[in-house]
Amino acid sequence: MKQTKLESYKGLLDCAQIAEGINAANANARRLATDAQTLLDAGSYATAASLAALAIEESGKASILRAIVLTVDDKALKLEWRRYRSHTSKNCHWIFADLVAKGAKHLSDLRPIYDDASDHPNVLDQVKQLGFYTDCLGAGAHWSVPADVIDVELATALVNSAKLFSQRSPVTEREIQLWVEHLKPVWNKDLQGMKQALVNCYSAMQVEGFQDEGHNKMEEFVLGPR
Repeated sequence: MKQTKLESYKGLLDCAQIAEGINAANANARRLATDAQTLLDAGSYATAASLAALAIEESGKASILRAIVLTVDDKALKLEWRRYRSHTSKNCHWIFADLVAKGAKHLSDLRPIYDDASDHPNVLDQVKQLGFYTDCLGAGAHWSVPADVIDVELATALVNSAKLFSQRSPVTEREIQLWVEHLKPVWNKDLQGMKQALVNCYSAMQVEGFQDEGHNKMEEFVLGPR
């Protein structure tokens, strides 16, 4: 019997395709987060936690898609597609709520999210596995049972995070065009230049009505108080 395997796309995407992909991922993240809440309310904590972890992963695709549209060579493009299909590359932002609770207000305060030395992406991936499957763990051959491993507190925290990350507004092709216009010239070249580009992009979004008029909120978030 001939094997049928879905072929993963690994090529370039234009701005319209990026916007479509981001919107699809965000909509699916909302679906998964809603289902996770339903399971949580029903007392199915293990499955709720695992489904919330999947929702968090799905919401993490947006930032990677934004990076894909900024790539300038095949090596960078290949790397970003690998990240797009990596569970731990998509879930690293799950500690965001905890960082905010500890006082994070600016971009520099969120560095732990992308700390390569941190194991928090693997922790969430393991929680997801433990919530779905039984396993035999440790030197003592301990059997892990989902209902015994995941409690209501952990499940609730993950579902709340999943809902938070899934509350994003749809993006348009024009918004991605502005993103490319401002970020691509400095992407992965100059950190300070990238920060200023984010501020300038937000300002352009305000001019075109994609963000509220008035104070540039991105400026203080990225550059910090002055």
